[in-house]
Amino acid sequence: MSHSPDSWTILPYGDSAFLVELPELEAVVAYYRGLTKDGSHAGVVDVVPAARTVLVTFDPEVVPASGIKAWLEDAQPAPAELGTGRDVEIEVAYGGQDLAEVAGLLGLSEKEVVSLHAGSVWTAAFSGFAPGFAYLVTNHEKLRVPRRSTPRTVVPAGSVGLAGEFSGIYPRSSPGGWQLIGTTDRALWDASKPEPALIRPGDRVKFVEA
Repeated sequence: MSHSPDSWTILPYGDSAFLVELPELEAVVAYYRGLTKDGSHAGVVDVVPAARTVLVTFDPEVVPASGIKAWLEDAQPAPAELGTGRDVEIEVAYGGQDLAEVAGLLGLSEKEVVSLHAGSVWTAAFSGFAPGFAYLVTNHEKLRVPRRSTPRTVVPAGSVGLAGEFSGIYPRSSPGGWQLIGTTDRALWDASKPEPALIRPGDRVKFVEA
């Protein structure tokens, strides 16, 4: 992975935002950490990571666009230990509908899949799909599996799944094509709280077998 500023592109996004394009998800996570590790920059409204981009919105009455662009150009990617994310522990009752299929795809036993999933530290790379849903990544690809060939019309809230390089938890009942390996009772989204999302970008997630 390249950490050089030459590997990203900073584009104006209206008159109060910039979109930073990066070459890969790992670079997005590191760059996002670099932007947020010292707290919020004056005038910045939000920093929103996605799969290959980081959107930065700002208040032009507080800081000029040139100041934000210079800040983005000077930002240095940061390793995990310098991140500002919180540690979030999620209890999971493993034994999801697709656990056996996942084990077969990976050439592992179901117990080995559970141990590997619970034994890994996951980082919330970005949010999307539904309020409270975080795309979680870890530092290996031993649990990389394809999405289901036929998505389910209904996936229960609290379902813990795998798809591609990601793990995630469905915050509400919805259609979905992820491979389901367990369930949790934790609420992922509570609109009555000042911070509605249980898991936010940059947070470190540890799954614990219930």
